[in-house]
Amino acid sequence: MAICHSLAHIESWAIDLSWDIIARFGISQSMPFGFVCDFARVALDEASHFERLAERLKAMGGSYGDFPAHDGLWESAVETSESLMARLAIEHMVHEARGLDVLPQTISKFENGGDKETALVLRNFVYPEEVTHCAAGLKYYCYLYVRDHAPKQDGKDTCLRELEGLAIDSMGGTQAGDILSKFGFNVDEVIASFHSTVRKHFHGRLKPPFNDEAREKAGFTKTWYEPLATK
Repeated sequence: MAICHSLAHIESWAIDLSWDIIARFGISQSMPFGFVCDFARVALDEASHFERLAERLKAMGGSYGDFPAHDGLWESAVETSESLMARLAIEHMVHEARGLDVLPQTISKFENGGDKETALVLRNFVYPEEVTHCAAGLKYYCYLYVRDHAPKQDGKDTCLRELEGLAIDSMGGTQAGDILSKFGFNVDEVIASFHSTVRKHFHGRLKPPFNDEAREKAGFTKTWYEPLATK
């Protein structure tokens, strides 16, 4: 029950942070309407995850709030409250990607313990939808880098429109990178910026083993995260 409670707590924070990123940065950073739509979808996903896990807690004879919980996500939110690029990098491209790394083992724990129902919730709903949340982080990190940090050049506005048009549930492989390259932007510079942002705002290193398959579905190649394992 404690593991289920911990997962529900993470989803509770994630609901707040999904709306926070819209309210805090949407207007102030002149983000496109697609940004609001994508993160509203993320918020609704997180709410659904929380409700499903809360129902599982109830079925076990408990409820949300029965166990102490950590505030790691909120501490990261405070750390990144002044920078949208930092918020995207840490909350969505580090913390949520870490969730992709550990969820398969968590699902196995529930299955091996005889809790098929909670395992089903994680496998069929939480796990696949968290992939899209990581994809949203990568999508708008690339968008912001091109808009605010890349040099002015022909095709920049078209590049931004194509990035905004990426569907977060089908961003596997190198789609974002391919768009950047098509318009002459250096993908390695974007990745280097991400590494610098993580090293500044995330305390520690990324912990392998990584779920390369799930991360690839979110649009990450290994060059995004493997160098940060040896911070």
